[in-house]
Amino acid sequence: MGVLPSTTREPELPYLEVPAATPAPPVVNVATVPQRSLFRYPGGKTWLVPWIRQWLSHLQYTPSRLVEPFAGGGIVSLTAVFENLVPAATLIELDPDVASVWHTVLNGKGQALANRIASFEVSRESVAAAFAHPEPTPEYRAFLTILRNRINRGGILAPGAGVFKNGENGRGLASRWYPATLKRRILDIVAVSDRITFLETDGLDFLARYSDDPDLVFFIDPPYTVAGTRLYTHSDIDHERLFGIAETLAGDFLITYDDAPMIQELAAKHGFQAAAVAMRNTHHACKTELLIGRDLTWLTQ
Repeated sequence: MGVLPSTTREPELPYLEVPAATPAPPVVNVATVPQRSLFRYPGGKTWLVPWIRQWLSHLQYTPSRLVEPFAGGGIVSLTAVFENLVPAATLIELDPDVASVWHTVLNGKGQALANRIASFEVSRESVAAAFAHPEPTPEYRAFLTILRNRINRGGILAPGAGVFKNGENGRGLASRWYPATLKRRILDIVAVSDRITFLETDGLDFLARYSDDPDLVFFIDPPYTVAGTRLYTHSDIDHERLFGIAETLAGDFLITYDDAPMIQELAAKHGFQAAAVAMRNTHHACKTELLIGRDLTWLTQ
């Protein structure tokens, strides 16, 4: 992994003064955004949806496809397809558990997965039995992945993540298990699956391979520098290589990152603009993240 030397100087980063997106409020509340993803994903980008709409609507060309090389829960690609902001999307994910969900939903097994989830009643006994006797199929792995995502604190899938104890309103493990909602979301995705491609591969390698395609547009949301190890199974990424590849992309791109000095320096080094954008999570806590691109003037329009 490329590591920059520590420094005390102020990064030479051209921050933009970013007013509220229209029609989003100054601080985006995720509760106001349509929920499309199947995952309660740590670092999920539901809060970014209003800005994604604005970015894609201000592109100077019509992309043939949106590529999300670190897809995770895939909320950006899902929103872009559902709202016809792009004609098609490609999701890329290296984590085999998360990949099993996308393989299942997008390759003809979504209905079966939706039915299994809808019929499953969460209890400590049923959960223990589900993990004790897993079926040797990708579809069952997808079911267990969603189950773990829904019963683990924060939706964290990385090894060592703890499960709910008391949960919300005393519901324990079932606090975040909404089978009817999950079934509906799966079937909604199945309905547009002809417009979504999934690849289980390395996102950086894909970016390098297709960097010269001017018809693509890229949303890049890599594991962050600070919390990545705690939140994700595959968190080791060469951040410096990512910025180098981004500089070669023929199509437009938007990168999101934690507001860390190393990332500020990499953005400045490669001549990118960056803006700190605020969000409010489901616990009503305000946080700030970086948006990075070649030209972020659309943020102020």
